[in-house]
Amino acid sequence: MRVHVIGLGGAGGRIVDRLVADHGDEPFLQGVHAFDTDADALAALDDLDDERRYRFGDAAGGDGLDGDLHAGRRLGKAHAGELSRAMDDQRPSMAEAFLLVVGLGGAVGSGVAPALADELARLYDAPTYVLGVCPAREEVEPRVDGNGPRAAPTPRRPLAERNAARTLDALAERVDAVFPFDNGLWLRRDETVPGAARRLNATIASRVAALFGAGERVDGASTPQQVLDASDVARVVGADGELAAIGYGTQAVDPPEPASRFGLGLFGSSEPAPVDTSAAVSAIETAIRKAARGKGTVEVLEGRADRTLLVVGGPPEWLNREAIAEGRRWIAEETGSDAILSGDAPVPGGDEVFAVVVRSGIDEPDRIAAIRSSIE
Repeated sequence: MRVHVIGLGGAGGRIVDRLVADHGDEPFLQGVHAFDTDADALAALDDLDDERRYRFGDAAGGDGLDGDLHAGRRLGKAHAGELSRAMDDQRPSMAEAFLLVVGLGGAVGSGVAPALADELARLYDAPTYVLGVCPAREEVEPRVDGNGPRAAPTPRRPLAERNAARTLDALAERVDAVFPFDNGLWLRRDETVPGAARRLNATIASRVAALFGAGERVDGASTPQQVLDASDVARVVGADGELAAIGYGTQAVDPPEPASRFGLGLFGSSEPAPVDTSAAVSAIETAIRKAARGKGTVEVLEGRADRTLLVVGGPPEWLNREAIAEGRRWIAEETGSDAILSGDAPVPGGDEVFAVVVRSGIDEPDRIAAIRSSIE
């Protein structure tokens, strides 16, 4: 599906920059922008073209907002129309969905996102989704070990959880779905969020591309047997601001050998030799189980969901239809979903089979519940 991706604030801009670095030439990116009040943060981006970076909010003095969500909301209301016009050169009317990428604990992205979502809904019929990065506990609480505090007792981002809670409430009323990404879930032992930022951003970018890029063909690519389109994603994630989780798994495979080493002509065919059925079934099963039971963008309690989407991709020769159908049955049992949609994504010349599992209508994850409790 064709998506216009908008990074709001520092965290959102860095994630979009990584998305462009890793997937900028892929057709699912209908448009991409980074909006921020911080001129230095925009200048520090590496891969996003200069004309796709837009500084707004002169009242902020060219800097960030130091966690002041109320100031961010005022800027959002004042500049939402300006930001939507800044997207016009990339023909946002062609997008099948908008994806706002924000750090939920900040002020600029969190402050502006609700107003921009309202503006996009006023102008376009396409759904608006949010990829919202949840602050880790390590960002707001001092870490301790058996010998006492290892960090200063003053929280580094004391407003982050409250900002995130208020932003989640505001977005639920305005956007079609929210994909939370739990930073803390992905941190390794003794790792900090700044130290892990590049890896975390790459993880987010890979999930975004795997989901939204699955239905878009590169010129000359194989046609999917079950085409995934924007309506399938919309049917699974809904339109009521619900939370949705993305799981992703891969399994390395060997590219199929040509049936003849002589290629076209008198000596044989250049078509790949058939892949062993048992090998294809094993690869698909492994990728699906990794996506379903591995670490997702946010924890899903007991893996349960009301609605589920399964996408399996990889070299066309490895996409065994019976294995995908069996994976779909297994996912239905795993999630307890009554509504299962699926599609495949051929990647000619690829060296891995991958699976994407999207769960929607999920029980509130513990981390989201903890964030919401900060304002109770």
